[in-house]
Amino acid sequence: MKEIVVISGKGGTGKTSITASFAILGGKNIVVADCDVDAADMHLLLQPDWNFSEDFFSGVAAEIDQDKCIKCGKCADVCRFNAIPIVEKKYVVNDLNCEGCGFCFHVCPRDAISMIEQNVGKWFISNTKAENHMVHAALKIGADNSGKLVAKVKKEAKQIAVSEEKAFIIVDGSPGIGCPVVSSLSGADYAILVTEPSVSGIHDLKRVYELVKKFKIPAACIINKADINTDVTAQIKAFLDEENIIHLVDLPYDETFTKAMTAGKTIIEFGESEMKKLVENSWRKIKELLTDKQKRSSPS
Repeated sequence: MKEIVVISGKGGTGKTSITASFAILGGKNIVVADCDVDAADMHLLLQPDWNFSEDFFSGVAAEIDQDKCIKCGKCADVCRFNAIPIVEKKYVVNDLNCEGCGFCFHVCPRDAISMIEQNVGKWFISNTKAENHMVHAALKIGADNSGKLVAKVKKEAKQIAVSEEKAFIIVDGSPGIGCPVVSSLSGADYAILVTEPSVSGIHDLKRVYELVKKFKIPAACIINKADINTDVTAQIKAFLDEENIIHLVDLPYDETFTKAMTAGKTIIEFGESEMKKLVENSWRKIKELLTDKQKRSSPS
């Protein structure tokens, strides 16, 4: 079983649409993990049935028992996050500001403060229209610990892939280079970088590849909308050559892609088109790259 992570240094590059297309092409042979838990949207294209769900608890926040509180104010004095304001003559905890450090808990002279584990979201196991399993999640608005939720999604996806002897896990990672992306890359066999020819596109591609290099994960790149700025596309290709990153394909700007999404479909399901052939060829190349990698790493 091989784990392929699709990431981009920035949002809006077409990463999720391309990942969903790979999920359709992989069919029964893969497990999908939507690790963009802060803004999950792959379900819009893969139409999961939300077969199983479970609350996700992580981190703690302070809670004040007003019956025990003597209003000494020591908790508010030590809170460096200003999370304990006075509201209607009572010390109360602002959940959005509380970082769960527990300093208030330790200084309270009346044991009026408890540290309560937080329900920060849900995770799901679904069957999709591609006849594969998808593990996905939704983090509550303003909730922390998205990296831990990504780790949970990946762990569950891996267990399904191993138990059902699937060949691949396709992971849709978060944009950027923060904790969710770090968690997405952990344990991966291959990274697919999706970028676009814009100033921010090439800048963020370089940033995210610095992270991929630290994990020593081989990478390949898809340049989406490659024809909208040929000068920057040339700069991206020069960077790929310099870093020995495999250039998978140039995808042209094509409104068929958008029309497919508007219809709730991937480009693979939206009739015959040149774009469909390019994505199909990309998926074929990715499987070949992983097969070659496996052969090189196997003892002769």
